[in-house]
Amino acid sequence: MKNILVLCTGNSCRSQIAEGYLKHFAGSKANVYSAGIETHGVNPKAIKTMAEDDIDISNHTSNHVDEYTNIAFDYLITVCDNANEACPYFPGNVKRFHYNFPDPAKARGTEDEVMGEFRKVREQIKAYTQQFVEQHLTEAQ
Repeated sequence: MKNILVLCTGNSCRSQIAEGYLKHFAGSKANVYSAGIETHGVNPKAIKTMAEDDIDISNHTSNHVDEYTNIAFDYLITVCDNANEACPYFPGNVKRFHYNFPDPAKARGTEDEVMGEFRKVREQIKAYTQQFVEQHLTEAQ
């Protein structure tokens, strides 16, 4: 079983969405965690947009990366440039991946426009995480 950490700035949106999809796509092939270099709480709009795709992240918590220093991670995925640049060192044979997703929490406009941005980012993260699982968590690995 592989250990995966998804890291973002505040562990409120992008990393939470990625954790939800990685758990969904990986099933029993991986233990999935998410954290931030800060903690901002789980964004209610992230919870809402994931519920629209039948994935419940309402019980997720916003965790600081320091909480996971004792776990031997196989994969580390940073989902924003800030986390990629500030990411602490993890010992061992950790494979690092990076993709800078837009921050939907910074979206401005009407409620519909903001939720539209959350949905757009959700779909980008969904595609990325599905592809990640297909490429890195196959039975042969």
